[in-house]
Amino acid sequence: MTDSPKKPRTADREIPASLDSLYQEVILDHYRRPQNKSALDDATHTITMSNPLCGDVIELLLRVEDSKIAEACFLGRGCSISQASVSMLTNRIAGKTLEEATEISAKFTQLLHGDDTLLTDPALGDLRALAGVSKFPVRIKCALLGWNCLEELVETGPTSVGPAE
Repeated sequence: MTDSPKKPRTADREIPASLDSLYQEVILDHYRRPQNKSALDDATHTITMSNPLCGDVIELLLRVEDSKIAEACFLGRGCSISQASVSMLTNRIAGKTLEEATEISAKFTQLLHGDDTLLTDPALGDLRALAGVSKFPVRIKCALLGWNCLEELVETGPTSVGPAE
């Protein structure tokens, strides 16, 4: 009687390289220790958006002074991709004009839709770590939720509405 090889248990299987690239350490770090996740009492721009398919909710809060984003914060909950992406967003757009932030947003969106030429674009900085999301179309909406908030805020202009209760 010959021994047949045992099927590995789920816990013994290796994580596919594609998933490994999706959850790079920088993404997990932003998820575990999000930056700028706090209320912003003197916000000039606020918006809350959600992804009803997965339950992600993000409230983006900006304080714009002299046409520049003086401070960017967020509140919300969601998967590691949505939370890491919005954490990175707040870092990347602080100190930028709304126009510059919109340009970064456009490049980031192109990157997530598979434009590998942006992998070397220094304007994206750590956001390039999220490039692997392009291999998972369902997760692209997660990664873009905070950026959709930004686009909507730029389009609608300042608000006097404070953070959502």
